[in-house]
Amino acid sequence: MPKFLVIVESPAKAKTISKILGKDYTVKASVGHVRDLPKNKLGVNVRKNFEPLYELLKDKEPIVAELKEAASTADKVFLAPDPDREGEAIAWHLSEILDLPKKKVHRIEFNEITKDAVLAAIKAPRQIDKRLVDAQQARRVLDRLVGYKISPLLWRKVNGRSAGRVQSVAVRLICARETEVDSFTPQEYWTIKAELSRAKSKTFFSAPLSKWQGKRVIAASEKATAQTTVIDSKKLADEILKKTEKQEFAVASVTEKVSQRSPQAPFITSTLQREASTFLGYTVKKTMQVAQTLYEGVELPEGATGLITYMRTDSTRVSQQAQDDAKKFIISAYGKKYYPDKPRVYARKGKSVQDAHEAIRPAYPERKPESLKQYLTPDQLKVYKLIWERFMASQMASAEILTRSVEITAGDAVFRASASEKKFAGFTIVYDRLTKDMATDSESQPEGEEESEEATNLPELTKGEKLKLKDFKPDQHFTQPPPRYTEASLIKTLEELGIGRPSTYAATVNTIVDRKYVERQQKALCPTKLGQAVNALLVEHFGNIVDVGFTAEMEADLDKIEEDKVDWHLMLKGFYQPFNETLKKAEENMNKVLILSDQLCPACGQPMAIRSSRFGQFLGCVGYPECKTKIALTKEGKPVPEDRPSEELCKTCKSPMLIRYGRYGDYLACSSEECTEQRPILKLTGVDCPRPGCEGHIVEKKSRHGKIFYGCSNYSLNQCTSAYWYPPIVSGGPNNSNKCPQCGTMLVYKLLKRGDQVACAAKECDFAQPITGKETYAGQKKDTPTEVTV
Repeated sequence: MPKFLVIVESPAKAKTISKILGKDYTVKASVGHVRDLPKNKLGVNVRKNFEPLYELLKDKEPIVAELKEAASTADKVFLAPDPDREGEAIAWHLSEILDLPKKKVHRIEFNEITKDAVLAAIKAPRQIDKRLVDAQQARRVLDRLVGYKISPLLWRKVNGRSAGRVQSVAVRLICARETEVDSFTPQEYWTIKAELSRAKSKTFFSAPLSKWQGKRVIAASEKATAQTTVIDSKKLADEILKKTEKQEFAVASVTEKVSQRSPQAPFITSTLQREASTFLGYTVKKTMQVAQTLYEGVELPEGATGLITYMRTDSTRVSQQAQDDAKKFIISAYGKKYYPDKPRVYARKGKSVQDAHEAIRPAYPERKPESLKQYLTPDQLKVYKLIWERFMASQMASAEILTRSVEITAGDAVFRASASEKKFAGFTIVYDRLTKDMATDSESQPEGEEESEEATNLPELTKGEKLKLKDFKPDQHFTQPPPRYTEASLIKTLEELGIGRPSTYAATVNTIVDRKYVERQQKALCPTKLGQAVNALLVEHFGNIVDVGFTAEMEADLDKIEEDKVDWHLMLKGFYQPFNETLKKAEENMNKVLILSDQLCPACGQPMAIRSSRFGQFLGCVGYPECKTKIALTKEGKPVPEDRPSEELCKTCKSPMLIRYGRYGDYLACSSEECTEQRPILKLTGVDCPRPGCEGHIVEKKSRHGKIFYGCSNYSLNQCTSAYWYPPIVSGGPNNSNKCPQCGTMLVYKLLKRGDQVACAAKECDFAQPITGKETYAGQKKDTPTEVTV
């Protein structure tokens, strides 16, 4: 019988640790929290010093029973949830529920799931840190008080679904930015470039106007001073051109400067989320889900293996062992000159930084992404590559950049051109490959970098040299409004303001989107009418709750509880007394708000208002209760369309079929009230299912997460499992066919950043070739799939 029991949160983590510890240890998973505040009531005894009233989660009762049985026969119980406040709280709840002698229960933690880290933790157990537990309890109780006290009021007054200590501040920031965008007035300004060349050369280079009459030329969006000027009209631009075009252009100065470009620190949670959003287009939620699988363990030939360190951290610290491993790899792979004179140390400043953990880094720096490609999913590989390259670059030598700058005078005008080249690649031998391979659009820039305009074809020039003017290029511009927040920029702002923590950012963004306070428009986060109405009420009646400074102070107080500088009960008491008074005033003074839509009631002609229920949003007549008309809304917030006729007949009763809208979109339903036949509307691609013996067709489908894939029409009937993420080739493949020339199965069109390919759909076949441009494939914009039913 195993002597020891180890309890972790997730089954995947349990599997990885079990392989490390061997037969003397039983490793079981609690599958997250086993105890929490009740869902259907406040669950906090305010009068009894804010005592939380925890209850065992219903779905965790079998798991707890299993853990109790295993703990009763074990010599020692090691509690190994994640190394943060939430993990400490889970460990404490487990210790309370298992009700074991203190000497039998041990808390262990590790930042990475490697053999060395896990065995070291087993050798150095500790007691549960009650300060961490109290900090988590205070945060949980505080969030519950705010949510359960304000949310019912919002429901009654504005059909808002909820309020939250951090989410409401996030919504306020997004609404404030929207106000800035709406009120923005564009300002005109002009830039002027001179196309110049050497006297006997036919190669021209571009030099922007940098000074006019001794003042630096700036854009209208920049801060003006007595030493700057803005070309704010075409009239002024034309005047400058007229005065300058006949002047002699001469090189006034040539300077060369070698600068050092240092690498950035390894990832913390927020920077990983931002970079994954910028380079990969991932949502915060997706990034954390993928990182979690890399941390808990991926199946490799040697078994389940954790590939990265713990992914919820705000520390840039790196362990000595990791630094040594990185040094060894860098010198071996790139040479001694690519390693700095001394190891790099990244220190983060700020009251809210928790330095107990390491930065996010690969658990085994020597494992290059390419070596793991066959074992990881595409998403896992992309995130691991992001983490590996960022970490490796952070430990490397700086790049050396040579910048040549030339100033050219022409009367009252000074033009300036510059060009840069790498003298030594340094860390960019890793980082530049990252930016080229992984940027999802041409506008993406690596975090912390700005695009600078440089001259192409800048020749070697000498001071005093006369240049030839080819032409001027005056361009009109208008200042742009501040950009709307994206997930990445919102997280950056919340972090800079000291609001929320690494473990809360993903949940915050998901909540405000799920509550319909905010909607995604491409990458931008825009407030809905409901979000703006809720925000206006909260700002008016609960100013402190949505105040950035107040919320940041609350976060700081929560951190002080962890440092044992503040008693959590006193902190909650200090918050609750004024909050309760504010709540009473809001109950008396808050007026009900109707959010009107553009729709008119089909029954009485009055406006329809956006309302909410536990099933989602709908439109209700403002004449309620006299008029009870309701109109359901789609997920996009548009009125559900009425039933439409189709050309299909019911297979059961031969009655006409209607196109009807349901929770997953349009489907076919029989028009006869006595018949219940329903079936999906399928989009044929024109390609037959390649599975031998299957008579189905490949159709366009959507996953439950809304992602398009292609599967057999018999897929939903459980008769065939053929399914593909890439669209099938319809025609124009090799030999003008849609069949693989090697194995004869179906071909698919792979849209890849490194270049689109035609490839075999069969996993066991390696046929792939670049596209020729003659291929047609399912879902092509010029080809709309035919809607039919099968």
